[in-house]
Order: sequence, then structure tokens, then C-alpha cells
Amino acid sequence: MRSVPARTGRSLVAGLSTLALSAGALTGPVSAAPAPAAVQQAVAQQAALQQGAGQHEGARLHTNAELARALKHIERASHGKVRVRSIGTSNQGRPVWFATLGTGPKRLMYVTQQHGDEPLGTESALLALRTLGLKNDRASRALRSKVTLGIVVRANPDGHQLQWRYNYDPTADPEYGEPGKGYDMNRYHDPAMSPEDNPVPEAAAIQRRFAAFRPSIMVDYHMQGRYAFPSPDGREITTSVYWPSNPGVPADALKSSKQVGVRVHDAFTKAGAVVSQYPGGTYEGIARNAYGLRGAASVLVELSDLPPERQNFQIRTAYFSMVDLARAAAAGKLEGIAPGRADQIPLRGPALPDDGAASKTAHDHEDAA
Repeated sequence: MRSVPARTGRSLVAGLSTLALSAGALTGPVSAAPAPAAVQQAVAQQAALQQGAGQHEGARLHTNAELARALKHIERASHGKVRVRSIGTSNQGRPVWFATLGTGPKRLMYVTQQHGDEPLGTESALLALRTLGLKNDRASRALRSKVTLGIVVRANPDGHQLQWRYNYDPTADPEYGEPGKGYDMNRYHDPAMSPEDNPVPEAAAIQRRFAAFRPSIMVDYHMQGRYAFPSPDGREITTSVYWPSNPGVPADALKSSKQVGVRVHDAFTKAGAVVSQYPGGTYEGIARNAYGLRGAASVLVELSDLPPERQNFQIRTAYFSMVDLARAAAAGKLEGIAPGRADQIPLRGPALPDDGAASKTAHDHEDAA
């Protein structure tokens, strides 16, 4: 395990396996709601741990080798309930891991860390796999009989190793990315581009897995800079969500995407997050749009790059949203959500000055190169 500089917010949640928040069904409104008692207690416990470890110590995150070991450990401990396999290989020869659990007809797929320097969703996914895959109580067994969940855990292992946004490709001359460095993976999911023609092997692996797995729900976890709501609210945003905005997305896929977006918003809000809409573009190569064009309920989640002492909070809230969405899907609670509530989620405001994440803020908008 390794720590990374506080400025980047890229670092392994100590004691991940001890965190087992109870993420029950949520039905809260779009307006802010108090965090459940279990979440409040976990926040207080983690704050106490951080006090002892140093006030500004951030989260710690798994190296690629440690991630492989953690996934295999979860697989063994699950006694067959969690299955882990590689669905592709990066240009530097690292596996792209895909973990699945459940046997139910409702299929969900999560993707974490398409951008190598946006790691917190990967840590949340490990927590979610432990909670949903290792428990063997009646409720957990019932959930696994109703849903099948697949997670691409760290889609960009080379970018993670190099601590940069792109994949690794010294031959790259990309429309989106940096020449001689690599491609911006989240621009290479266009349904019109076959995996065989995709210059990004990790994105091609996600395309193939989506086609084979056939999820009805697709959620993509990223990180953004630091932002506030417009005045006079002014609160700092901790999370942003968005759904497909390409005009070619089928009406039913847009409706279901907004329903999932509302549920994800509500879960984050009940876990104590401050949530806005993300100002995303319409480009069809962005995963949020691409998988909506393919008919899935497709949602983007952006965790703000908060100071080190708040990174564990970000990991927990994303974990809470992952578990809650699976439980809501299993319980049939998504179809009754009014999709118009998504449009009531407040818009993201201006970037905060001198937030220590200027390079990330410059790339946040999905139309940026």
C-alpha cells in the first residue's frame, strides 16, 4: 500500500473490511435529508480514527497488485458468491478486473476509475463487493437472487500506476487525450465504433463486457474538482450526478436513466453528501451517453476531490450509493420514481478558487480534450 500527496487526493482505506454500513432502501426527496444513524456513526468513528492518525491524513488506496489480491480474497471468502475475472489487458500488460455477484434477472454494471487519477470509486467498489457478496443472511441471499451486479474495478490500471488521467500509449495521437502519452478513455465508447477498431484496449474491454453482460443499469464513477452551488446558497458540492444528454438516446432509456439518477442522488444525500447536476456534454463517445444510446439506464457520478481528511467520507458515500442502488433494483423501487425529479437537482456552480485540484478542474467538463 502507498500514500500519495494530499494535493492529488489519490491514496487505501485503512480497515476497509471493517466498514459495513447498513444501506437499506431509501426513498428520500431531492432536497437534503439527514444521514441515517449508521452512516452518522461511521462518520464519527472514522473522524476519531483520523484524529489519532493525523488531522490531515487522507485515504489510502490499493496498488494494482494489492487490488488483485483484495479481489481474489473477496472471491475466496465468498465461497463462490463473487466471481472475479480479467476482461482485458492494458498496454502495459495489467489486467482489467471484472467482479460479479448474484444470479438475478435485473443486471447492473458499475465502472470505476476510467481516469487513472480518480481512484476513490475503486475503494467504494471493494466495500460494496464485501457487503453484497460476503453476507449470507436472508436479505442478502434474496438480493442476489434478484439482481446480477458486475463491477469493472479500476478500468485504467496503467493510469493509476502512472498517476495520470489517460491510459498508457506512447504511440497515441488522439482526438481526446495527449499525444505520446495516452487516450482519454471516457471518450472512446461510441456505439458506432466496434471494439476491434477502438484504439483504447481498456475501453474496448468495457464495450465487449457491456455487450456480453447486457446490463439494464450502467453507473460510471469518476472524480471532479471542487465546486460550490451558485450564490446565495454557496455550499460546497461533494458529488455531482448526470444522465445521458445526447439527443439520440431513446426516450425510455432517458426516462430510466433519470430514475436511477434520482435514486443515486437520494442515496448520496442521505449519506450526508451535497449533490448537484454535472454539466456534461452530448458527445456520443462519453460512457454516460454511449450506454444510454445502447438502451441502458446510464448515470455518471462525480466525487469531488476534497481535502485529504474528507476522502474517506467520499469513499463511504459512494459505497452507500452502490449498495443502495442494487437493493433498490432488487426491490423494484426504481420504476416508481418520477423522472422529472432529476431536473430539479440543482445545477453545479462555479469552481472554488485555489482548491489544490486545478489540473483536474480544467479537465472536468466532458467536452474537454
